Amino acid sequence: MAHSSRLVVFVALAANVAIAAAKFVAAALTGSSAMLSEGVHSLVDSVNEVLLLYGLKRSQRPPNRQHPLGFGRELYFWSFIVALLVLALGAGFSLYEGVNHILAPEPLKDPTANYIVLAVSALFEGSSWYLSLKSVQRKKGKYGYFEAFRRTKDPTTFSVLFEDTAALLGLLIAATGVFFSHAMNDSRVDGWASVGIAVVLAAAASLLARESKALLIGEPAQPRLLAQVCSIAGEVPGIEAVNGVLTVQVGPDHVLVALSAAFDDALTTVEIEECVREIEARTKAASLPIVALFIKPQTPEGWRERLRQLDGEA
Repeated sequence: MAHSSRLVVFVALAANVAIAAAKFVAAALTGSSAMLSEGVHSLVDSVNEVLLLYGLKRSQRPPNRQHPLGFGRELYFWSFIVALLVLALGAGFSLYEGVNHILAPEPLKDPTANYIVLAVSALFEGSSWYLSLKSVQRKKGKYGYFEAFRRTKDPTTFSVLFEDTAALLGLLIAATGVFFSHAMNDSRVDGWASVGIAVVLAAAASLLARESKALLIGEPAQPRLLAQVCSIAGEVPGIEAVNGVLTVQVGPDHVLVALSAAFDDALTTVEIEECVREIEARTKAASLPIVALFIKPQTPEGWRERLRQLDGEA
């Protein structure tokens, strides 16, 4: 998963660096506000990809005594920073530049360079978008794209897909703004296109920030993992009933699990400890992404009471 995500980010980074340079040159030659906004957009995306790569690398570090649950949430933190940068720098600059161009329009120049750069940018962005889309399709399973985005525990590929989608929409808006500003001989239209780019970036940043925030605070693991843990524990001799499981996703491949189980009353302390070791061994053999497993002997009534308390606190 990490290798696939890293490849998607590297491709997006290479595309955005080249595109940003071309857009800035075109903006300087033509004075287009929308093109300048697009240049800043691609520059911000390039920085974002570097931060995602850094977060991926940091999140793969093994647990230690100071961080026994690993460093998986580093990726969530940097994904949140990426969302803030898209909002503050990308959308903020585009809005500023657009409003400034509307209030103080500049004379129109030959748009040929803009069209060439927009076409090349669409080619590069489209290639990156297609690669990230295929990666998302492999991971989303039976869910729709939006539902898969809400359920994902690895925001990297979805972040790139959202950025590339916003970039393609931004290119379309920029091209429309450049065309109509010349067709209507009114450079303020180009400024409104820059405002439209700001709206697209703000929407993408809000969705990314919302998902990153939820992962940072702590989301439960996928239901399939819960079912696997309950099934494994229920097959261990000495376990009368598996009451339930509480989980917290602490990284794309790191899950904290708290299992509540009712043990046979006839078991001794030593035998209960043996049951616990057996559950741990079986979950490890199943290669589940569990970094810490806590098992609590508890009656079904006690478990239901705890769930009622959680419902009340919610």
